[in-house]
Amino acid sequence: QVQLGESGGGLVQTGGSLRLSCAASGLNFNNYAMGWFRQAPGKEREFVATISWTGGSTTYADSVKGRFTISRNAAKNTVYLQMNSLKPEDTAVYYCAADRSSFRVAVTTATAVGYWGQGTQVTVSS
Repeated sequence: QVQLGESGGGLVQTGGSLRLSCAASGLNFNNYAMGWFRQAPGKEREFVATISWTGGSTTYADSVKGRFTISRNAAKNTVYLQMNSLKPEDTAVYYCAADRSSFRVAVTTATAVGYWGQGTQVTVSS
């Protein structure tokens, strides 16, 4: 059974930082691209960042480019999202996602996701 467990969300002031973690179990983590998506109240779930199965390629949404960094630790089966210079518009539930197919460089759409985490709330106060 595949499980993705996020942690690290919380309340932070504008300009602050948070680091989200997602621990994966039940799948061969090192074979899958991983990603982060987010969903704000009343809005659709949107892509934030993704990292290839090798860790050598990353892609970001324009709205977070230069502020967020995605990384992965193969030994810990964990993917991270470092979020700096946070803005109120970053407020959302953040979801970890694993690609539905192995050995791909990115997972950027919800239809490409095979597994979702339960989500972690990030709130940025102004």
